[in-house]
Amino acid sequence: MSPDDVAPLSMPIEEAMRTQRAIRRLKPDPVDDALVLRLIELALKAPTGSNAQNWEFVVVKDPAVKAKLGGLNRGAWNLYSGIGRRIMKRRGDEKMLRIIEAAQWQADHFAEIPVVVVPCHRGLILPFPSIAASSAYGSVYPSVQNLLLAARAAGLGAALITLPLWSRTLARFALGLPWKVVPVCVIPLGWPLGRYGPTTRRPVEDVVSLDRYGNRAYRQDGTDLSLSRRDARRDVPT
Repeated sequence: MSPDDVAPLSMPIEEAMRTQRAIRRLKPDPVDDALVLRLIELALKAPTGSNAQNWEFVVVKDPAVKAKLGGLNRGAWNLYSGIGRRIMKRRGDEKMLRIIEAAQWQADHFAEIPVVVVPCHRGLILPFPSIAASSAYGSVYPSVQNLLLAARAAGLGAALITLPLWSRTLARFALGLPWKVVPVCVIPLGWPLGRYGPTTRRPVEDVVSLDRYGNRAYRQDGTDLSLSRRDARRDVPT
């Protein structure tokens, strides 16, 4: 099958952005290879550092390989979710508890997910200097977002996760990756059981600073958090 066998995606880009959300509950129904290839083809249209195009994508459909990735995900998730549940129950945060339950469903049904896409970086990612890792991941993540938006436009559910990669060594063995190919994230993909957005986000003026951090110049009250912090420090006796 070729990606050319799939009709062009027609959803306006702003609609895809406004209604995109992490969809973790997915039907076991198959997804055509041609559609998966179309999504990755669109992912490849993203910019990449120095136009290196040093990405690789592993499409996982083999139940045995999905089971290995699912086992890695479940091991990390069991530790993370136990802590998270206790904290959110103490806070009474029902919204976060619902998110935790959706992630739990994904962990419990990982092997049933029809397609898992693993974007990778071709080339070693050095831990230092810090800009080396930033540049490497920055060459791959724009393509990941393209893929997620294309999935939304196609009506597919998807979510970016990283817990299956808590051990890159084990993930490499599961995927048969050579040492010079580094898995960056994991994207379970399928037809959604849940629904799409719109999502709830903080107002843009509450997260944008002008010229220096904390200068909320676009808020009506013009709050300058950086100045208030400095004033507070001056008021503390030494």
